[in-house]
Amino acid sequence: MKEQEYKIEKIKSFELADIFDCGQCFRWNKQTDRSYTGVFKGNVMNVQKQGETVIFKGMCNGDIKEIVEDYFELKRNYEEIKEKLSQIDINVKTSIEYGKGIRILNQDLWEMIISYIISANNNIPRIKGIIERLSKAYGKEIVWNGEKYYTFPTVEELKDVTVQDYRKLGAGFRDIRLYETVHMILDKKVDLEQMQNNPNTLEVREQLLTLSGVGPKVADCILLFSTLKRFEVFPIDVWVRRVMNELYIKNEDETKVNKKEIEKLAQEKFGNLAGIAQQYLFYWKREA
Repeated sequence: MKEQEYKIEKIKSFELADIFDCGQCFRWNKQTDRSYTGVFKGNVMNVQKQGETVIFKGMCNGDIKEIVEDYFELKRNYEEIKEKLSQIDINVKTSIEYGKGIRILNQDLWEMIISYIISANNNIPRIKGIIERLSKAYGKEIVWNGEKYYTFPTVEELKDVTVQDYRKLGAGFRDIRLYETVHMILDKKVDLEQMQNNPNTLEVREQLLTLSGVGPKVADCILLFSTLKRFEVFPIDVWVRRVMNELYIKNEDETKVNKKEIEKLAQEKFGNLAGIAQQYLFYWKREA
């Protein structure tokens, strides 16, 4: 590992707050200078925007340019995606103008499975706290700029962790679910590599749903935010149900709006970009 720096000039569709605060990731933290520092895929990185220049700096496992291009999906044309989605209706167009700098990160599949099990019925500060304690207890330490950071533990690094250990980290009722999922993956009851290479989204979703603690919403978040990159899925939580009802369904009692109705509407309106549309709509309504 070595400290490296990489700069990009005039990058489009790249705003730090939009990317790191839209709800897709848990290990990036805002610094006093408005930059963000995060730990991902064994790297520690600070990302700063100065005018039209984005500066990436950190301790990296490999070439920083390749790492940044892969993780931030820099080869994906978000200008084209936004152009296509903006033509759907004024709501989508407005949400895109609000969150114009969102990019869906290419996050590690294994980390997303555990992180989103932890996220169930939880709030962002608590989720971040549990993941940080888990990493500190079982991940590898990286020292950079006098600070200690911890990589997300691999499945092997969690093989001897007990249900009680997870409970001590503050995982609550998720303790048994984390334990069971770790062992299902260790025992190859679910094969992550096979999942990664399977183009059939429905089959991959079914496999994810066999993991302890993974329900439909958690499965869809994993499908969308991990290296699986299934942009056609549309994760539905309280906020998304609220926004879809408010903008399109208009039922007086939003609790009566069922997920099937929302999923059908999302597929009809947004097609294979439903997941990206969801991020713009969710971020716009939650933040604005």
